[in-house]
Amino acid sequence: MIKLWKWYQQCLFSHPVKTQVISSGILWGCGDIGAQYITHSTAIKRLNKPAVDTKFKVDWKRAAITSMFGFGFIGPVGHFWYEGLDKFIRVKLQLQPKSARFIAAKVAADGLIFGPFDLLVFFSYMGFATGNNVAQVKEGLKRDFLPALIMEGGAWPILQVANFRYVPVRYQLLYVNVFCLLDSAFLSWVEQQKDAPWKQWFTSFLPLKGKGGQTGL
Repeated sequence: MIKLWKWYQQCLFSHPVKTQVISSGILWGCGDIGAQYITHSTAIKRLNKPAVDTKFKVDWKRAAITSMFGFGFIGPVGHFWYEGLDKFIRVKLQLQPKSARFIAAKVAADGLIFGPFDLLVFFSYMGFATGNNVAQVKEGLKRDFLPALIMEGGAWPILQVANFRYVPVRYQLLYVNVFCLLDSAFLSWVEQQKDAPWKQWFTSFLPLKGKGGQTGL
């Protein structure tokens, strides 16, 4: 394990973007497989079917599609986001690294900018990649975006406080990607739930916004 970590450090030093891209793709693919298993298991329990009669089979096409999101978006964009965010707050805002204001500014920017953008890209990409048209992708966003944003909003700020306080900048995306192993499983699970009742509870607030003159996604 120590040798593997040293090898990763060497790769990160020599090829930072490439290393982040590859590690992100692998972790997001694994996360989707986990989501498939969770969805499969919950379906068996709900239908009261014996596990022997419904063996779990990995949807490798879906896992590959999700993995490509890690390769093509999280890896490169996440790398430059965390590097750029740290530089912006240190240089432009001139906040002392590791201070309370420094960490709060990072957490706020990550939660208000990168978090929603990440979800928007993920659900849009998954929709188009699985063959949906524009109208279907919009419906998927209305169904999935708000529940995911609210549920993730309760966990990520806490994780990011520890990330920005204790983890060096070059390892911050790795830290995020480790938790993204769970997060990708969660997002894939959310996307696979379609019109689940718990989603409808969240999205039931959207028409109320529309009455006030605002539009949903």
